[in-house]
Amino acid sequence: MEITVKQMYQIEENGHQMGFPRQLMMENAGASMVRRILEKFPDVSSKRVLVFAGLGNNGGDALVVARHLTGYGAKITVVLLGNPSDIKTIECKTNWQILEKMKSVQLGFGPADATNFDVDIIVDGILGTGITGQIREPHASAIDLINKTNAFKIAVDVPSGLDPDTGNTADKYVTADVTVTFHKMKRGMPKRKDLCGIIFVEKIGIPTEAEIGVL
Repeated sequence: MEITVKQMYQIEENGHQMGFPRQLMMENAGASMVRRILEKFPDVSSKRVLVFAGLGNNGGDALVVARHLTGYGAKITVVLLGNPSDIKTIECKTNWQILEKMKSVQLGFGPADATNFDVDIIVDGILGTGITGQIREPHASAIDLINKTNAFKIAVDVPSGLDPDTGNTADKYVTADVTVTFHKMKRGMPKRKDLCGIIFVEKIGIPTEAEIGVL
C-alpha cells in the first residue's frame, strides 16, 4: 500500500502521541539505512563517506547514519547545509550535538567544505518531502556536487528535489542509486526509479495502531 506525505506526517504524529517519540523514529530510520549500506559495502571500514545534511529531520536521519557508520570504522565527513543555530527540530539538533563531541567525524558547513573530496559513498539527507519549485543555495550546489561524483549515492526517505507524492521534480534533484524510505512506500516514488534507484521500505518501529483513522 502506498501513502501520501500528509498521511505519513499524521501516522508519525499519532505514533508520537502514543508515546513513541520522533527521536526514536529518527534513530531507527538511520540505523535501517546503515544496514542497507553494510549489505552493499561489507568492507565499509575502508570507505570514505560524505554525508550531506539539511536542517530538518531528513538531515537528522543522515546524522544518525554518520554516527553509526563511525562505529564500523568508516571515514566520515558530515556537511551541514546551514548554521547549527538554525537547525529546525530538536531531534536533528540532538544528533548534531552528539557529532560535535565526536573526534571521529569531520564536520563541514556548506558545499565548499565538500569539494575536492575523493569519496566512495554519499548520503543525501538534504531535503525531505514536500519540496517543489526552485532549490535555493546552499542546497542547489550540494545537489550539483552529488550528481557530479562517481560515488555510490543513497538517499534518506526521498532523493532531494523529488516530490514523493507526484513524482515531479524541482529544478534540481539528486539521482540516487538507492533510496531508503520509511514505514510505507510514498505514492509517487515507484514511477521515478530513474531517480530513486533501488527503493527499500524500512519499518522504524511506529505502532501499526498509529495508522488508524489515517489509512
